Amino acid sequence: MAHLRHPEKGCPWDLKQDFYSLIPYTIEEAYEVADAIERNDLDDLKEELGDLLLQVVFHSQIAEEQGLFNFEQVAEAIAEKLIHRHPHVYGDAIYNSDEERQQAWDDAKIKERKAKNKPENQTESVLSGVAINLPALVQCEKIQDKAANHGFDWPDEEPVFDKVLEELEEVKEAWVEGDQPHIQEEIGDLLLVVVNLARHLKVNPEIALKEATRKFSKRFNYIEQKVDEAGRSLRECKLQELDAFWDEAKIKFKKEKRGVS
Repeated sequence: MAHLRHPEKGCPWDLKQDFYSLIPYTIEEAYEVADAIERNDLDDLKEELGDLLLQVVFHSQIAEEQGLFNFEQVAEAIAEKLIHRHPHVYGDAIYNSDEERQQAWDDAKIKERKAKNKPENQTESVLSGVAINLPALVQCEKIQDKAANHGFDWPDEEPVFDKVLEELEEVKEAWVEGDQPHIQEEIGDLLLVVVNLARHLKVNPEIALKEATRKFSKRFNYIEQKVDEAGRSLRECKLQELDAFWDEAKIKFKKEKRGVS
């Protein structure tokens, strides 16, 4: 990377990059790693991890050129952080449950943030540390986890189900009123409480939605195939016909999932 960014012998494209211009590439590579894992393609995973590592190296090289830090310091910093956050491995701490271990981890993160030259009169929120540019579902779940770890949470699943129904009714009321900004607000509230329900039911909402979207796409592709076999287009078909193909797809893929021919 140092060679690629050499002022005279380097690559013009690499030389033009900075921290901000690399943001979309860094995010994209992280998602491609996740995609390889979900597809269980280990050869692809090895390649994608290399691409993600390249982003770390790229950012580190830019920082070194500016006299900020280098790759070795990045590696040292994460090693020190891991040691500090695992006193039960590298020290004498004993945790009797996963909850105690998680609480200690969260407390350590808060202490680390407070040590980063914060003004003395600036209150440290327990929600600090959640990146604002995370995917909305991921960010929502992380913020709710942090609030729950500090006692702000329903005691069990039952009231969360009730809250989902309450928010759904409020969406309908806003829709009847025809107030679009209000509809958007209520849809947001509904999504937030659905994420909370997923959390209570030990389901990762991001993964659940991805799987549901993948399932939808697979069934829709079946509809497209059936319509194409009939020599027609989707727009030429009535909704009832498309629904019938959808039901066929549901039965077909459920049987395949169970291994039934």
